[in-house]
Amino acid sequence: MALVKRAVVLLLMMALFQVMDAAVYKVGDSAGWTIIGNVDYKQWAATKTFQVGDTIVFEYNSQFHNVMRVTHAMYKSCNASAPLATFTTGNDSITIKTRGHHFFFCGVPGHCHAGQKVDINVPRNEEDKAPTPAASTSTSTLSPPVPSAKVPGPSPSNAISFKPYGNLAFAVAVLGTFLFNFV
Repeated sequence: MALVKRAVVLLLMMALFQVMDAAVYKVGDSAGWTIIGNVDYKQWAATKTFQVGDTIVFEYNSQFHNVMRVTHAMYKSCNASAPLATFTTGNDSITIKTRGHHFFFCGVPGHCHAGQKVDINVPRNEEDKAPTPAASTSTSTLSPPVPSAKVPGPSPSNAISFKPYGNLAFAVAVLGTFLFNFV
């Protein structure tokens, strides 16, 4: 029984530490997901350092926009004929689960061509740590790595980070261990 309790505590600690490193990014920051205001989503993404576990939030008026997850080829040509996924709530949260490029655009005719598209790049290795403003030549979101352009380091972001809660998470884990040992 003690082994089961320790395993549960270990799993809880691992989950807490995973959450601590995650960030939440609102696509387009205060402008959101829109074609109004000439938001440069390429520049927006270039100033972020995305990681597996981060959440990307698309906020938009669902009467006028949507979000489609697409392949790189579809992204380049703004081809909305067969998206990998379509989101239509107006407040879509997508958790990044894999490394590599994740391509999104608005499937409303003309919006992608007007610039309502974003490439979320989660670096595959240390060499790719700098965000890339240009899309790769891969054919899907799970394709092999493509060399990235070297760009200056990221500027401060508006991401919500859970890292300040590191000590709190550690304290909860220690308290959980203590309670499991004495219950």
